[in-house]
Amino acid sequence: MADCRETLRELDRYLDDEVATEALAPVVAHLDGCTDCQQAFEFHAELKRVIRSSARGDELPDGLVQRLEACFGADDATTDGGTDGPVAG
Repeated sequence: MADCRETLRELDRYLDDEVATEALAPVVAHLDGCTDCQQAFEFHAELKRVIRSSARGDELPDGLVQRLEACFGADDATTDGGTDGPVAG
């Protein structure tokens, strides 16, 4: 079973449905039994909903995606229609 530290570390990925299948059961089991982690989960879920609804309809500034890709090293992304590297901006 996951402990609080492991569960909180996986919380954002869990909320985004990005937790690996084999890691999902321990996180869910811990959330079912830990009031503190349940509260953290509810807070993060509501925060994501508020941000999502507040940002709906906002346009991204020019070049933002390219700058983010550069910052986070989008080496594995195929952002230019199928080549193996980031798009030059």
